[in-house]
Amino acid sequence: MSIAKGPIPVFYPALKDYLAQRVLESDQIPQDRKAELEAVAQYVRQKLHSGQTARLTFICTHNSRRSHLSQIWARVAAAWFGITGVETFSGGTEATTFNPRAVNALQSCGLQIDTDNPTATNPVYRVRYSLEAPPLECFSKVFDQPPNPSTAYCAVMTCSQADDACPLVSGCDLRVAIRYEDPKAADDTPEEVARYAERSRQICREMLYMISQVNKRA
Repeated sequence: MSIAKGPIPVFYPALKDYLAQRVLESDQIPQDRKAELEAVAQYVRQKLHSGQTARLTFICTHNSRRSHLSQIWARVAAAWFGITGVETFSGGTEATTFNPRAVNALQSCGLQIDTDNPTATNPVYRVRYSLEAPPLECFSKVFDQPPNPSTAYCAVMTCSQADDACPLVSGCDLRVAIRYEDPKAADDTPEEVARYAERSRQICREMLYMISQVNKRA
């Protein structure tokens, strides 16, 4: 039984080219990594087959970089493959701010991002991948803080510190660790832009692979 697909929106041109390139890079994902991604895809598949919404919450310590990148690219990937009924969220074990370096990295991929108050301590950013789809509203929050779900979701732990700090993630149906190296290590160095771009590419290609697997097996 396959998942019913919805209409695929018209992506911003630069973003469309970026995504098309990442789709071709699935051979760069190690097999053990693919197994982790396929576990989340199976969760999504099961939820959609039962007529439910598949909610994915990506969790990192500060909800500032990797968890936001994962939330956004997972949502874009669902739109790319026309998979409806997938909602993505992000949160931390504490709230800080959506780091501007991560915002810049996403903008360089062709996403359109703006905020009404860039000087706020924790700005709310609107992230758009198409004029035909509503924007994602992204800001830093604790993983169980609204608008994030408190029950019936898959918790995807994107950093080891958050995974270790949260022995119990309340309310989740499934917990999966898909860890990424923190680009923060390159902040304020000549490698900063390249490191953030590299991490964004990795997360994007892996989220695209993950969603591509949703319709692979019934």
